[in-house]
Amino acid sequence: MEAGDLINIDVSAELDGFFADTGASFAVPPVTPKVERLCRDGRRALWAGIRQVRAGAELGAIGKSIEAFATKNGYTLVKNLASHGVGASLHEDPTEIATWHDRSERRKIHDGLVFTIEPFLSLGADWVEEADDGWTLFPPAGQPTVQYEHTLVATPRGAVVLTLAD
Repeated sequence: MEAGDLINIDVSAELDGFFADTGASFAVPPVTPKVERLCRDGRRALWAGIRQVRAGAELGAIGKSIEAFATKNGYTLVKNLASHGVGASLHEDPTEIATWHDRSERRKIHDGLVFTIEPFLSLGADWVEEADDGWTLFPPAGQPTVQYEHTLVATPRGAVVLTLAD
C-alpha cells in the first residue's frame, strides 16, 4: 500500500445459519481532497439508497436515488456489480439489485426482505475487472472507486440496518 491508495474491506459473516454482508472503503493518507470527497460521498450515496427502503416501495427507487446523487455530484457508478438479497446464503433473491436507475426494474420491496445496498461510486469508472487472484477488483483505467455496503431489513416504516455499528 502507498499513500493515496484506496482499500476496500468487504466482510461477510454467518451466525446460526444467517448471513450478513458489509463493506467500506478507506484511503491511505495523505490523500487528495478529491479522494477524500469521494469517500465521504460514497457513504452519502449508500444512505441515499437506504432512505428509499420501506415495505411496498419500488426496488428501483434505490438505484434511481443513488444515481441522482452520483450524477448531481459528478460521479459515475460501476454497473457490473450490484446489491443482492442475503439471509440463509450470502447471495440470494432478489439478485442483481441495481444501484443505478434501471428502467426495467419492476420488483417491489416486501415486508421483511433482507438485502444489501452497495453502490460503487467512481471518479470515471462504470465497470471493474477482476484480477487473476479471483478477489481483487479494479477499474480498467485506475479511476478512484469506493464501495460502502450495509445489510438491512425492510419494514413498513423503513430500513433496519443490521450491519450498523452501535
